[in-house]
Amino acid sequence: MVLRSLRAAWAYAMLWYGLGLLALGSLAWGLVALPLQVALPRRTGRAIGRAVIARGFRLYLGTLQAAGACRFDLGALDALRGAGPLILAPNHPSLLDAVMVLSRAPQATCVLKATLFDGVLFGGGARLAGYIRNDSPMAMVRSAVDELRAGGQLLLFPEGTRTVRAPLNPLRGAIALIASRAGVPVQAVVIEADSAFLGKGWPLTRRPALPLRYRVRLGRRFDPPQDLHAFVRELEQYFARELAEPAAAAPGLRADVESRPA
Repeated sequence: MVLRSLRAAWAYAMLWYGLGLLALGSLAWGLVALPLQVALPRRTGRAIGRAVIARGFRLYLGTLQAAGACRFDLGALDALRGAGPLILAPNHPSLLDAVMVLSRAPQATCVLKATLFDGVLFGGGARLAGYIRNDSPMAMVRSAVDELRAGGQLLLFPEGTRTVRAPLNPLRGAIALIASRAGVPVQAVVIEADSAFLGKGWPLTRRPALPLRYRVRLGRRFDPPQDLHAFVRELEQYFARELAEPAAAAPGLRADVESRPA
């Protein structure tokens, strides 16, 4: 009993250590990325920026797993490499979602909140990597379409923010507009978690059951839409069906799934 308690306390401490490590690593890379953004050609800077972010995130997730704080099943994402222009559209249960996807999709650009884009922690690295800020909807759409037409991939959370109430928030229409204008498919990415920790409504002082378990799998790939409103409804209904079953139904996830706080 004592040993089990010590292991739980260690894993929880390592989880918070990992979150601090992510912040410090992002800050340190941002300080390096700022002069590189000026010194390097844009294409070279973007390639380096995205590669460093992907490897850094992969190392970070490996640290959490080695410490016993988390378990990750992300292998399905490896099929995205070489898959050509795609919009990667995951549901958004936690703060780790972008970290998990980008750790396995170094070629992807990410639509980022303007507050993060301008912040000291992630701003420098995001600008070097050529990520897209979301504060101007039309500018965001144009930049995303240009990225896709150039052969890239785009990570865009169609909920727009972390899930407030399961299974997912109402989806926003930008994803349909971008897919239609760029003429590229939308790849649904299903993220399953056995805890609502790091989701909206979960107090950071409330300790979750550890290890946290995450599984990311590739869902249906949708053709570029003709009817934007119908596409958004279809994508929302698809995610609702995929997430209707408790996360415990996924292999490797615990049966004692914690409900998301309202």
